[in-house]
Amino acid sequence: MISEKMQSKRQGTSLERIVPILLFITAAVSVLTTIGIVLTLIFETILFFNEVSLKEFLTADKWYPFSETQASYGILPLVSGTFKVTGIAILVAVPIGLAASIYLSEYASDRARRIIKPIFEILAGIPTIVYGYFALTFVTPLLIKFIPGLEIFNALSPGIVIGIMITPMIASLSEDAMSSVPNAMREGALALGSTKFEVAMKVVLPAAASGIIASIVLAVSRAIGETMIVAVAAGSSPNLNWNVTGSIQTMTAYIVQVSQGDVGYGTTIYYSIYAVGMTLFLFTLLMNFIAQFVSRRYREEY
Repeated sequence: MISEKMQSKRQGTSLERIVPILLFITAAVSVLTTIGIVLTLIFETILFFNEVSLKEFLTADKWYPFSETQASYGILPLVSGTFKVTGIAILVAVPIGLAASIYLSEYASDRARRIIKPIFEILAGIPTIVYGYFALTFVTPLLIKFIPGLEIFNALSPGIVIGIMITPMIASLSEDAMSSVPNAMREGALALGSTKFEVAMKVVLPAAASGIIASIVLAVSRAIGETMIVAVAAGSSPNLNWNVTGSIQTMTAYIVQVSQGDVGYGTTIYYSIYAVGMTLFLFTLLMNFIAQFVSRRYREEY
């Protein structure tokens, strides 16, 4: 009996020694993978800038890497297309997401919350390629009925669909932030004669502002990095303008176009995808830093 207890104790001690090592290895793999991705981007981007000047990349207003006469590598048209789609997505997602989060936090019963939240989670789990073909085959023909000049490939349709896709992120994170506001603040406002809507808009929303703003910034980062929706429904015409009814090309869509295998390894066009990827990485990294700053700067402790 004593030997069995000693053996069990030894097994427990061995397990206690092994588990931290396994957890460290798991964490190290994640960190090393991130470092490897960043270093790959940096080294391949340097090779690109050995062929193309940084000034042209940042200031030229034409993106014609496949031109046989005079190729141009100005990133501004791709940035313009990315921001157009992202702006439309945010205009769609923020009102719907905040309205949904206010309803779930302040008005919905427990039964309604149990039904609605899983539906939002289903929206978040739909593959983006499905969203892309939904934008191309359903949303675009529907919009053409109201906007006759709308082209088949445009910025408006994928922007709207990306907005639908990121709505669950804003709604879920904002609802969590509003639910963390103490009920005493609601009850105090109601006791002073405020209506439930006034409590939601003037008490709960300001108190949960840090979480709400962080959710919006993270949603912007998600919209900037979206690939398949814009690759399917936005087209492949990099144009530096603010027209949302015509074909555009985003940074992610260009990476998909070049990655299809038609470009030779080691060419300037091949290395251009790393320069575009580095630009995209810097934008998303900036968005994450902003989200962290807002979360820490305006966080309320209760």
